Amino acid sequence: MSAFELSREHEEFRRSVREFAEAEIAPHVAGWDRAHHFPVDVVQKMGALGLMGLTAPEEYGGAGEDGDFTSLCVAIEEIGRVDQSLGITLEAAVGLGINPILTYGTDEQRKAWLPDLVAGQRLAGFGLTEPGAGSDAGATRTRAELDPASGEWVVNGGKQFITNSGSEITSVVTVTARTGTRADGSPEISAIIVPAGTPGFVAEPAYDKLGWNISDTHPLSLTDVRVPGTNLLGERGRGYAQFLATLDDGRVAISALAVGLIQACLDQCVAYAGERQTFGGPIGRKQGVAFQIADLEVMLQASRLLTYKAAAMKDAMLRGDSSAPSVGEFKRAASVAKLYSSESAVTATRIATQVFGGYGFMEEYPVARFYRDAKILEIGEGTSEVQRMLIARGLGLPVE
Repeated sequence: MSAFELSREHEEFRRSVREFAEAEIAPHVAGWDRAHHFPVDVVQKMGALGLMGLTAPEEYGGAGEDGDFTSLCVAIEEIGRVDQSLGITLEAAVGLGINPILTYGTDEQRKAWLPDLVAGQRLAGFGLTEPGAGSDAGATRTRAELDPASGEWVVNGGKQFITNSGSEITSVVTVTARTGTRADGSPEISAIIVPAGTPGFVAEPAYDKLGWNISDTHPLSLTDVRVPGTNLLGERGRGYAQFLATLDDGRVAISALAVGLIQACLDQCVAYAGERQTFGGPIGRKQGVAFQIADLEVMLQASRLLTYKAAAMKDAMLRGDSSAPSVGEFKRAASVAKLYSSESAVTATRIATQVFGGYGFMEEYPVARFYRDAKILEIGEGTSEVQRMLIARGLGLPVE
């Protein structure tokens, strides 16, 4: 098997996830989207299917050697093919919720939080973005001070656009906060684990969003939130670096989500172009329509190859293969995949809406939802501009 092909086991796994998505999600997704309903039962069924544990060790209830990062990308693609909101719910649950605790947590932290998260019975959030600190995440204003009398962290600040942060099954949110100042005057940023329900920690009312209406997304406020000193995640002062490394994996996962959306657009357009009749025949025989659909196939194949190449690189790094890429090579591959796939997904939804014509503007057809859901792919986990900056820096250019 080359790095550009999925194994037979991965393809069999794809079929099982697709069957689940078509049976448990597809019949209900339009109604959930209209109602802005977060289906807790379906999220927990995703956990029961093992989707939350694909990158976790067996000791925490995960797939262990039977899972890998590529499998997670396959699952995200297939869930995202039916609904992007539940695709991002899965992506954030694993990549932003579980993986920071798994990668940087102590044995005690892992034992306390991971079993329920891996089982999909609970969810965790990733509190990085703030009103004044989005792409410039180093501008974090949230502060955490260590109270010498109690040994507790006292956290004050606010976060925004945080996925899986305010659902009825959210158990914890890991937040970045300033914990001091370095010798050079730059902020020392650390990561702190904040359990849901801690006094002073509030998930504000959910956002009214353009898309991803089914996902759980809230602003967070933290007012004199006290947590034990042992809730520091990883090394003090390394929180920003830890979260940036987490985002590298997340970019590949977002790319997989975009691949699922492009596939959905292609599926819908091929079916519609064969059925819709104009001027005495199906619209698919018109070059103006057929060529646009052909472009979808090109974007799909290129996006999928870029995504699974990057996923294979990550798995090689996790296994410690002698041929594994450097961290820098993986970072660049992740940014390339995320940039191309997300921008292609936005284009794909525009094409799909155009192919459907006036019907594409109607909410009764899924392409309208696809169109609304697509744009955030170019923003979340690092904007397209940030990806271009990272790619340019990887090429040795001194871009700011």
